Amino acid sequence: MSAAEKKSTPNSNQSTEKAMALLELLAQSRTPMRLRDISDALGLNPSTALRFLTALQQCGYVSQEETSQRYQLTYKLCYLANQLTSHVELPTVTHPYLVSLAEQLHEAVCISVEREMTMVYIDVAAGPNQTLMSLQRIGNTSPMHCTGNGKLRLLTYSEEDLDRLIRVKGLFRMTPNTITTKERLLRELEQIRREDVAYDNEECEQGVRCMACPIRDYTGTIVAGISVTGPASRMTDEAVHRFLGRLRQTAAAISATLGYQGTPPVGV
Repeated sequence: MSAAEKKSTPNSNQSTEKAMALLELLAQSRTPMRLRDISDALGLNPSTALRFLTALQQCGYVSQEETSQRYQLTYKLCYLANQLTSHVELPTVTHPYLVSLAEQLHEAVCISVEREMTMVYIDVAAGPNQTLMSLQRIGNTSPMHCTGNGKLRLLTYSEEDLDRLIRVKGLFRMTPNTITTKERLLRELEQIRREDVAYDNEECEQGVRCMACPIRDYTGTIVAGISVTGPASRMTDEAVHRFLGRLRQTAAAISATLGYQGTPPVGV
């Protein structure tokens, strides 16, 4: 933000930013903090920091230890987070992003999540004048080992979890390109972990390619994947390379909305 922009920012907005910075500081601290340490960390004079702390105490978000006089967060923020997660469904958050990306790329865009070792489509958007692929309908399912979003979710699996998937679901062949061995799947997952993007190169449906990026929540866990899918004739290597930046940006924006503050790897 420029100096001119800072000058034009209303005082109430600046106060809100400082209060939020204080909350984030206390949340990141492993131990209760002294007033002086808080004021130094935020670049505030102690009287200003105390004013914010007092207001947050009155609202129930901060408490002060009686003996040490240090400050810490209460669990009221956890209550708000629980209320949010219990009332807000993921498609409510993702759909505007999906529509925008589908309009930009002129291909179908989907969100899917894992349910009992299977990927379930929960949000979809078709590009202008495009129709969805046969699998891409809300509520439809797809295997984990041969879809972009499924492979992303497999990054959260331990080797024991992966063995259970293979035992229960199997790595069955969908097309000639499907990965059907644990060894090859592990190599694929390692590459995905490095690149932070997964591909389905006609592995689930012949003639259909997709690319997918992870959606992370506030804990950093991959909770869903967002994928762009289209006929292999249109989803060429050149198109995939061209789409990747926008797909990454959309995944990052959704993840930020879910509270993720990290920076995913860059590059292909």
